[in-house]
Amino acid sequence: MELPSYFDDFLVEVRPTPEQLDDYKEGHETLRERLHGYTDLSDVIVSTFLQGSYRRATAIRPRRGNRSDVDVVVVTRLSQEEYTPAAAMERFCPFLDEYYAGRYELQGRSIRLTLSHVDLDLVVTSAPSEAELGLLAAESVTSAKTPEDLRFLPLVEGWRSPARSSEPWARGWQIYEKRTGQQWQLSPLYIPDREAQTWTRTHPLEQIRWTWEKNAACNGHYVNVVKALKWWRRLRHTAEKYPKGYPLEHIIGQSCPSSIGSVAAGVTTTLEAFVGEYRWYAQNKQKPFMSDHGVPEHDVLHRITGEEFAALHAKAEEAAGIARRALDADSVKESAERWRELFGDKFPEPPPDDNGDRRGGPDKGGFTQREGVSRPGGTRFA
Repeated sequence: MELPSYFDDFLVEVRPTPEQLDDYKEGHETLRERLHGYTDLSDVIVSTFLQGSYRRATAIRPRRGNRSDVDVVVVTRLSQEEYTPAAAMERFCPFLDEYYAGRYELQGRSIRLTLSHVDLDLVVTSAPSEAELGLLAAESVTSAKTPEDLRFLPLVEGWRSPARSSEPWARGWQIYEKRTGQQWQLSPLYIPDREAQTWTRTHPLEQIRWTWEKNAACNGHYVNVVKALKWWRRLRHTAEKYPKGYPLEHIIGQSCPSSIGSVAAGVTTTLEAFVGEYRWYAQNKQKPFMSDHGVPEHDVLHRITGEEFAALHAKAEEAAGIARRALDADSVKESAERWRELFGDKFPEPPPDDNGDRRGGPDKGGFTQREGVSRPGGTRFA
């Protein structure tokens, strides 16, 4: 059974708490405001935008005692011909010394800022082409909206977020697209790699765009399927270090069918598709080459060994069987128990009397009784 309200409750339990989201929001907004207001960087900074799992709405709650991080990209006018990767990052040190003294560290490809409740990763990029400077400063890029906030994010220069737009949002996407022409496609950005002493291509905006379109194609369920399977991996696949984070998310995205009607169906069919499509690789302890969105020469799985991929496949095959039994179960009790086998005690317990749906009948989808309304989605950075 799909048990939609059970999954609503489960997702509330595994996504970041409202307090955590407030910390993330305060941290990144303060950093971005300071960057844009810093006089000695005024001729360098084009724009800032969020990337990573929080912008894509695929983040789960950090482990107890662990901290989450938020990725902030700063688009600059720094030339690759004039600045080495190390020099580009060091260009920000006076700013960091003023506002984050003793709380930052230059890493291989980013600058880590350690705040009270959250870590911020500041990612510096080199100068894009002149033709794209305006587009990279557009609200479509700099907005902190996520796929949980808006069904569509038009990548058009004239777009304004619904809070600032007079257009009804139900029609806003189509209207803006007609007014401003086709959506633009940005080129990859270049970020510094201090260890390799080179500039590396990356395309976080294409990852964001792809996720938005995939979520819309999946009736809004895709990002929740990702969160559910990230939680499953954390709970049930602990022997191997990789894959996790974005590589795991990318694997899920390649296997998740479009037009899914629920999170339960999405989890089940994604696991089954992954198991079926990549069985040969697992049997031969090899990993596939998975091209990154927007940077086809970059293998998202480059850090993962064939043995690690085979271990994930074995766990996924076991999980697919459990999920299928949960989805096909005839009673709420049996279904919820199987889902709890997959997701642990964050997934709600079934009713003890096995009467099925507490709101009337055994085949209504299984609603848990609660005093308030669960909201698995919601605004993260608005």
